[in-house]
Amino acid sequence: METPHMNLVLICAVAFAAVLAILSILAGIISGICWKFPVNAADLPDPGAEEAVRQAVAKALPDCRIAEIREIKP
Repeated sequence: METPHMNLVLICAVAFAAVLAILSILAGIISGICWKFPVNAADLPDPGAEEAVRQAVAKALPDCRIAEIREIKP
């Protein structure tokens, strides 16, 4: 006859294995999406330009805050 302590260890082990399996499946899905739709470095925003815009706005309008900067490419 098993003790209640052993049942708890078994439940924890099964739960850990299930979480590990689910996370592995999600990692595979994300890896597949990244492989299928690669990101070009030219498409990423320029952090230096964003910081320059933030500083210019902070200097010109001290009470304002920038929430989002979007670059529109032709």
